[in-house]
Amino acid sequence: MKLRFLFILFFLFLVLPAESQCAMCRAVLESEDGGAAAKGINNGIVYLMLFPYLLVGGVGYVIYKMRQKHKKKEG
Repeated sequence: MKLRFLFILFFLFLVLPAESQCAMCRAVLESEDGGAAAKGINNGIVYLMLFPYLLVGGVGYVIYKMRQKHKKKEG
């Protein structure tokens, strides 16, 4: 159980750079010199993707804790 937790934790924090832009955004931003705007757009997209995962994780944690409490009362 502890090994599984460490495995999941390791892959949760293992971050690889990825392109987050749609095809149209990429085409417009690649024509720009320097690529600073493209990097900013990528960071913004990743930032916006973070919140749904945090919400789902939070709800999952609350459900897990409620089930654990229910199991304690039964057993």
